[in-house]
Amino acid sequence: MKGRGYRYLEPAALARVRNLGLAARGVVEGFIAGLHSSPYKGFSVEFAEHRKYAPGDNLRYLDWRVLGRTDRLYLKQYEEETNLRAQILLDASNSMAFAGAPGGLTKLQYGSFLAAVLAYVMMRQQDAVGLTTFDTKVRLDLPAGASPRHFDEIMKRLEAVRPGRTTDLGATLHRLADRFKRRSLIVLISDLYDDPEAIATALHHFRHKRHELIVFQVLDRAEIDFPYRGTASFLDMETGETVQVDPSYVRDDYRQRIAEFLDRCRKLCADCQIDHVLMDTSEPYDRALSRYLERRARP
Repeated sequence: MKGRGYRYLEPAALARVRNLGLAARGVVEGFIAGLHSSPYKGFSVEFAEHRKYAPGDNLRYLDWRVLGRTDRLYLKQYEEETNLRAQILLDASNSMAFAGAPGGLTKLQYGSFLAAVLAYVMMRQQDAVGLTTFDTKVRLDLPAGASPRHFDEIMKRLEAVRPGRTTDLGATLHRLADRFKRRSLIVLISDLYDDPEAIATALHHFRHKRHELIVFQVLDRAEIDFPYRGTASFLDMETGETVQVDPSYVRDDYRQRIAEFLDRCRKLCADCQIDHVLMDTSEPYDRALSRYLERRARP
């Protein structure tokens, strides 16, 4: 899995994250021994419970202390450590095509870089990773895989992603929550431009299905600071509606509203026990990501 030839996989970014990993915090369903706690019982790593001995069981796992106290045969059972299945959900609606600075990265490009590095980090630790892109509909749905060929497919599909038109984030996430049957790590990359209550119910749906989630909310610095001067026309990138505004009259109200929106997004994620990571496109994505991974890895 080398970065050579992939648009969204830069050697400098890989160097920054090469010693970092992304372990699941909750119980996930995996397929081979590895880094993450599995709901299936085997004979490895962490003790889970006892069970009665049955003819043919390996006496190696017999609990001799229990035998001495009770004169009964019990085996020690352990929780396996297993690799996870992860699905990266990339919002490709037209609002993600915004770039505040001429020639700067759009939010979709920034999110694509982020998705590529996350896929690299997880597949390097032998996790299975899939990619889903969506606007009002699911446009791409690659199921989780862990082979070099699958990684190559993810990178090539990312390069082909183009912004769609509108989005219905809440409804689309609801449909996706029903699509993934096995407990997984779900990584959502989006600006979260939708009714916060609709997003909240969709995230609750994922949690009800016992998935673990990380939300990377990608915004352009201009969307946060509203630095514009002089009367200007503003285009709604999803509806095509144009509004002429004097920024000086609306700046304070806009900044208050965007601050309230971000606070609401943080709170709804916290209420669902979901990591919320605000990604500002003015900061290099690899630096922001490595800072989050380092923080997540602390006990």
